[in-house]
Formats: sequence, structure tokens, C-alpha cells
Amino acid sequence: MTFKEIQDLIRLVNKTDLTELKVKDGEFEISIRTKKFAKAMKQEFISAPQQMMALPSQTAAPLATPEVAAPSKDKPAATEPDTSNLLEVKSPIVGTFYRSSSPDKPAFIKVGDEIAAGDVVCIVEAMKLFNEIESEVSGKVVKVCIEDASPVEYDQVLFLVEPA
Repeated sequence: MTFKEIQDLIRLVNKTDLTELKVKDGEFEISIRTKKFAKAMKQEFISAPQQMMALPSQTAAPLATPEVAAPSKDKPAATEPDTSNLLEVKSPIVGTFYRSSSPDKPAFIKVGDEIAAGDVVCIVEAMKLFNEIESEVSGKVVKVCIEDASPVEYDQVLFLVEPA
């Protein structure tokens, strides 16, 4: 299977309601999982019986929902910073995100760094291959959106960049 065929499969899976697709052809095997798969797994983990987490002396009770204080009239409510002018660096493949080439090396980029189109910004490991991801935009890095060694999906935002 060629790289282009794999990319086409990823696009096709993203356009459907599938959560996971596994293809095996001889020795070649590929598994594609969508964000819906991750959400389903997370929901399954969250809905585990509370009795398993309770101490023997405790009774199982539903978790209390935290109370959110209403914004006071004296202070305006904090708002999210405006990110409409920021550019996104997205993952071109599914895999595991790494900020540096090895654990003992510094990160390729960090918040505040200036990057140019074509600069290597991270590595995404897919099927035991370490793929250097190059930026398609230039500017100042304002946010790293993914934790190191975390799984990433196709087209997931990795960095937010303020245009130069």
C-alpha cells in the first residue's frame, strides 16, 4: 500500500461515522482510529463502576458535580483570548507526537520561538517511523496544543502561531 493510498484511507475514514478501521493485506497491516474512537474509550474509562475506586470503608456514591461560582457584578468575567488571527500547524498523519528527537535533546521549538515555513517543529511517530513535521507557516509560536508523547489524529492542531 502506498503512502498516498494510506492518506486517502485516512480522509475516507474521517468523512464517515467509523471509529476504527483495520486493514490487513499479507504482512502489511494498518489500523486507523478517529477522534470518535478516543472519545468512546475515554467515556468507557469514565463510566467504570465507582465501587472499584472506593475504599472498603466508603460507600459508593456518584461523584459530586463541582459548583461554579457566578461571575460577580464587580469584576467582568474572564474571556478566552482571541485566537482568530493565529495560524495553526496541524498533524499531517496519525501517530505519537514528540517535541524533540530524543528524550535527552531539547525541544525543536517552544513558546516564543520564531519559526519559518519549512522549519522542523516536531516528530510524529507512525508505524515505527519517525516523521519530521515541517511548518507550513512563519511566525511566533504562542501555544503548544499537545503534550509530549501524546497520540495525535490526522489534521489535529499541534501549535498556534502568530503570523510574522
